[in-house]
Amino acid sequence: MADQTHVLFVEDDDVIREATQLALERDGFAVTAMPDGLSGLAAFRADRPDIALLDVMVPGLDGVSLCRRIRDESTVPVIMLSARADSIDVVLGLEAGADDYVTKPFDGAVLVARIRAVLRRFGHAGGSAQSEAGADTVTGGVLVFGDLEIDTEGMEVRRAGQPVALTPTEMRLLLEFSTAPGTVLSRDKLLERVWDYGWGGDTRVVDVHVQRLRQKIGQDRIETVRGFGYKLKA
Repeated sequence: MADQTHVLFVEDDDVIREATQLALERDGFAVTAMPDGLSGLAAFRADRPDIALLDVMVPGLDGVSLCRRIRDESTVPVIMLSARADSIDVVLGLEAGADDYVTKPFDGAVLVARIRAVLRRFGHAGGSAQSEAGADTVTGGVLVFGDLEIDTEGMEVRRAGQPVALTPTEMRLLLEFSTAPGTVLSRDKLLERVWDYGWGGDTRVVDVHVQRLRQKIGQDRIETVRGFGYKLKA
């Protein structure tokens, strides 16, 4: 049990909750399943799971609000479950701090693959090898871009000398930009490198995370190149 990945699953539909719990347990996960947001928050605080799966539409405390509460306390990975791929709930969930989302109805194998992809990212926040090109200075693994300092070994970021709190996904994204400052990275390339998608994914995930990263490191630090993607200003 100690070696199992602990999943918190919040879903109000009894059939989906029980079937998904069984499927995840068959794949070796330990699952705590809750029917509403308030019980989900209590379980999160009591158990400190390795990852949280949150349905958007749950009673008591909706999934987006629950995600915000979790993100206020932890950087644990969060995957939102939404019934509609084109729903504004998807963007709201990502803006609240979710790392990814899966659209219902979902295939159990797809859900497991997405869970494992997120966990791989969080277990290896350093991502690809770091390049020193383009940084103003490089000292002991610290890249400096203006007032932005990125410690690639300690996985810490400072802006104007003040620490910047990034989630592991945001850190992975920033590290990808810092490997090639001034070089445009497409949304598809970022999905592949940061989200570990071996298949096509929703580029809204990239866009929302870039917006969140800009809010933390400076709106002008990451430039949008229309029709191509994003680049970190060297």
